[in-house]
Amino acid sequence: MYKNYFKRFLDFTVAMILLLLIWPFLLIVTIGLHFANKGAGAFFIQERPGKDEKIFKIFKFKTMTDQRDAQGNLLPDCDRLTKVGKFIRSTSIDELPQLLNVLKGDMSIIGPRPLLVQYLPLYSKEQARRHEVRPGITGWAQCNGRNGISWQKKFELDVWYVDNCSLLLDLKIILFTIKKVLSREGIKSSSCSTMQIFDGLN
Repeated sequence: MYKNYFKRFLDFTVAMILLLLIWPFLLIVTIGLHFANKGAGAFFIQERPGKDEKIFKIFKFKTMTDQRDAQGNLLPDCDRLTKVGKFIRSTSIDELPQLLNVLKGDMSIIGPRPLLVQYLPLYSKEQARRHEVRPGITGWAQCNGRNGISWQKKFELDVWYVDNCSLLLDLKIILFTIKKVLSREGIKSSSCSTMQIFDGLN
């Protein structure tokens, strides 16, 4: 009952209230990133797979410039991440525009994080079960290591959430997420400022 009906109602209500409360803050962040990103814009929009692998466009604050090398290729993420962007990402402020995705019904407040479309053919049958629910702004994997755990462990945690989704668990995840954000745990993977690419093996 909760997963199929009440969860969506709760998501919409919470997202609407939060957006009404924090829109002035979001405006300030947008203006700040406009200048920090050196003309690259304040928003990052990208296609991601959602529930039942339906593709949607995710909204995030952009934390990197569009700087390129002599051959016109984008520089590595670590080189393009600005000081302002590092703060925005470490505090998870970059995720706040996804409240719009929650209002639209593309996402939930809590659920497996929506990953890249290019990963879809790489999942095992069990890993693909993460798409049985709407993706979330935060989730069980984020509470248990975020970008500091392996892909295999992350997928195991995602599927566990799918099988155990409940109001009590979602409330627990929210509390854990607040703790993680305040302590800034698990933001970086071992080699870079962002999560490593999934190649179907790791």
